[in-house]
Amino acid sequence: MARARAVTAAVALSFAALTAATVIAAAGCGREAFDGRVYHAGRASFQVGPVPETWQRIEVEGAMLAFHDRASGGSIEVHAQCGRDADDVPLVALTNHLLIGFTEREVKLEQTVPFDGREARHTVVYAKLDGVPLALDAWVLKKDGCVYDLVFVVAPAQHAANADGFAKFANGFSTSAE
Repeated sequence: MARARAVTAAVALSFAALTAATVIAAAGCGREAFDGRVYHAGRASFQVGPVPETWQRIEVEGAMLAFHDRASGGSIEVHAQCGRDADDVPLVALTNHLLIGFTEREVKLEQTVPFDGREARHTVVYAKLDGVPLALDAWVLKKDGCVYDLVFVVAPAQHAANADGFAKFANGFSTSAE
């Protein structure tokens, strides 16, 4: 899980610095497991809410799903890890793990909410990564032996205007992928 979280931070920095060298456009990848709403990957299959038209699917190492939002310049990632003893780790600790490497943190929202039949941690933090100001909007869920992270990383000035699309995407999340 540490590797997936480090990838999130690296992608956030690469988008913030406008360097797309760490991502590859997903068009024509051939091994598509996502039909626009449902992602199929064995035990970690899930569905998500609507994908805004401004989001372009990209491939990011370690992420099950990743998008670049052309409207905000932000990145969206979904990570899932199953069967790694995550059930014993509290949601707050899992969320804090996403923030490793971020400095000058300003928590805008921190709440535990019902989510897909369980509790999830929804956190919005404005912080810096390697000196670059970023907003991190994250949902962390533990369910059926898996940990799911849904993360939107964007420049703070773009967060409020673009958070609604991510919220609809996240709120449509369900492990009952049908």
